[in-house]
Amino acid sequence: MAMNRFVHRLMRKKVLSDSDIEESNLDRCLTTVDLVGLGIGSTLGAGLYVVAGQVALENAGPAVTISFLVAAVASALAGMCYAEFAARIPRAGSAYVYSYVTIGEFMAFVIGWNLVLEYVIGTASVARGWSAYFDSLIDKKISKFFNSTMPMHIDQLSEYPDFFAFGITLLLTVLLAFGVKESARFNNIFTVINLLVVLYVTICGLFKLDWHNWNLSQEEVCYKSAGSGGFMPFGFSGMMAGAATCFYAFVGFDCVATTGEETKNPQRAIPIGIIVSLLVIFLSYFSVSAIITLMCPYFLLDRDAALPAVFERVGWGVARYIITAGAVCGLSTSLLGAMFPLPRILYAMAGDGVIFKIMGKVSPRFKTPVIGTAISGLFAGLMAMLFNLKELVDMMSIGTLLAYTLVGISVLILRYEADINLLGSMSVTKMDNAERLATKRETFSPRKLIFPDTKKPTLLTSLVTKVSVAFLCLFIAAFSAFVIFASDHLENKEAWAIVVAIVLGLLPVACLVFIQCQPQSTAPLAFKVPFVPYLPAISALVNIYLMLKLSAMTWVRFGVWMLIGFIIYFGYGIRNTKQEMNYVHPSSIEETDEEDSMQKETSYRPSNYGTTINACDTSRGS
Repeated sequence: MAMNRFVHRLMRKKVLSDSDIEESNLDRCLTTVDLVGLGIGSTLGAGLYVVAGQVALENAGPAVTISFLVAAVASALAGMCYAEFAARIPRAGSAYVYSYVTIGEFMAFVIGWNLVLEYVIGTASVARGWSAYFDSLIDKKISKFFNSTMPMHIDQLSEYPDFFAFGITLLLTVLLAFGVKESARFNNIFTVINLLVVLYVTICGLFKLDWHNWNLSQEEVCYKSAGSGGFMPFGFSGMMAGAATCFYAFVGFDCVATTGEETKNPQRAIPIGIIVSLLVIFLSYFSVSAIITLMCPYFLLDRDAALPAVFERVGWGVARYIITAGAVCGLSTSLLGAMFPLPRILYAMAGDGVIFKIMGKVSPRFKTPVIGTAISGLFAGLMAMLFNLKELVDMMSIGTLLAYTLVGISVLILRYEADINLLGSMSVTKMDNAERLATKRETFSPRKLIFPDTKKPTLLTSLVTKVSVAFLCLFIAAFSAFVIFASDHLENKEAWAIVVAIVLGLLPVACLVFIQCQPQSTAPLAFKVPFVPYLPAISALVNIYLMLKLSAMTWVRFGVWMLIGFIIYFGYGIRNTKQEMNYVHPSSIEETDEEDSMQKETSYRPSNYGTTINACDTSRGS
């Protein structure tokens, strides 16, 4: 009984009425163009000016272009899942609110906690990239000074405390906490300048290409640690490890999904904003990474500022200043965009009570969650000061990849959910009592895995889908782990490794077949992920594979972060949510007859967002 109640508490859902979904206390002033600009501005920064050169130098060589392609595919698949959620629930809070309404409280907390990690570490990593880029422009005077005066000889930490990055982060935190707004017009102008610089780099670079740099022999490679030359000097494994890092370069587009209550026609504008911004971002990354590796041998690239160094190497020193202007614009909008969604996530989670409510307390004067913003900004600043960019990128990537995986899985579950399960949270379709009673009396048989008895989703078909999805994730993880850790055996075409890989690969395919055979919900939506269940499954495969390519220490740090989150949730959140105060377990309701019991749903009080945060009011903070 106690365990049953505990499980129900983890799966309880936030209730939003039709009026909650359609109405908003926030000013709907953002257009589709604004969302495209926000998505590009929040994303096209450190990845372009810092990460591209680092991945080419250390992981992939010229194959960094393919690394960006793989990362773009993973982001696009996740982006479509975000878009479907936004079409269902155009509310502030991004995937956290989506999953709370549709899947349940525990899944929502895990996704929300990972989004907090994404935005906090995103802020720290962009600040660190900003610092490294600026340092490279002044002949590394900052790093030389601190390396000589305050070196840190500690494994997994930075070589020196980066007070410059710490200061930048705190400055941003003060601006956000005290109501200085990120203007959509300001963001759009800086984004246009950044894109013009990308276009300038691409066109000018075309005159200095040397295709031989993509086909260097091993004898021409000057360093033993620089691989074997050629297009893929570090092999397929290095290219995929580069993709796991390049994935960071696409993190930020999901901030578009946090503007659900501030966008005109969000069901249409948010999907377009996500997809268009991702396309522009990928083309920018692909063209710049191709240019720098064709203009200069990959092993000679500058680690912190490859783009201006490449042009200076070929004698175009004037390009350095133009590129610097673009970098300032790109890194500045990325820095603002990295923290833009954080107050909304903290506001939503604290308002629901799953984290400490003081984190979402809104200042009457500045209309922002000052305490939550200050604490998260201080934490981001400390991370920027103590960790180098590569470690920050990997830590953020793992949290974001997990969040994207859970969003894709949530879409998959929701698409096959029984309509009667959705009635408690959203008005989707109405089933008469006869259908509800028939649904409850269903019995399982193996034949129904392939040939269900109904063309509409029921409790049984929904359960079959959920179990199949659970095994799908397990088998995908097993397949990915084997392919990664047995890569040498597979490259040598050893028979046993190939047989095991085929068997492990067929298991998730079988799960997909079972899911495909179940009936889908027919609820009308403004946007739906196409080719369900295949695209969400591919998204999960790519995300899980990239997660497993990250280092062991990255997993350790991530484990510590999740442990802290679980302590907060199980020690505080599970007992202090709004839903807990009004929760009535179905078993506690005295059932008079079978039909009445079908009509007694778990009871929650509809959410109340109360005090507003307005991104479009110049008197309020973002």
